[in-house]
Amino acid sequence: MATQNIVVIVGSLRKESFTLKIANALAKLAPASLKLDIVTLHDISFFNQDLEAAPPADWLAFREKLQKSNGVLIVTPEYNRSIPGVLKNAIDVGSRPYGKSSFLGKPIGLVGNSPGALGGVAAVKHLQNIMPGISGPIMGQPEIYLNGVGDAFDDKGQLTKEPVQKVLQQYIDAFAAFVEKQNK
Repeated sequence: MATQNIVVIVGSLRKESFTLKIANALAKLAPASLKLDIVTLHDISFFNQDLEAAPPADWLAFREKLQKSNGVLIVTPEYNRSIPGVLKNAIDVGSRPYGKSSFLGKPIGLVGNSPGALGGVAAVKHLQNIMPGISGPIMGQPEIYLNGVGDAFDDKGQLTKEPVQKVLQQYIDAFAAFVEKQNK
């Protein structure tokens, strides 16, 4: 079984974000068949179609990373019942130029999270509306909405909440099987 290279897009810029901690936990829990490349969005400039004639280097690097991957895992918090603007910007950058989306054909996984009770459900639902047409298949089951993640990590960012670890393990194992099936 070949190793599948997965780009993990972290939809939060906050240095100590729960989203980044979840992405790091998934990387540690991933089976040997997956290699997770965690990508933060600090360096992606704002999308402006006027720049498409000579795209900025940061856009080209992000697109190339997506194109070389075997799949994409998006880990996102929920901001105002939707996805963070920085994540939408990255999706816009990666989906252009028109008809040449770097997400095209890539199996997609979606992980929502929140320290609150809803676990990022609305954010994931918005991604389920945004991604079809610019990506490959989106894993439908299992869905994952992590709520109450505020106390799931220790002061070093290590996942300590066993129920969250169990859910993440089940999800990343299912995603590995999904990616393998899509890339046969």
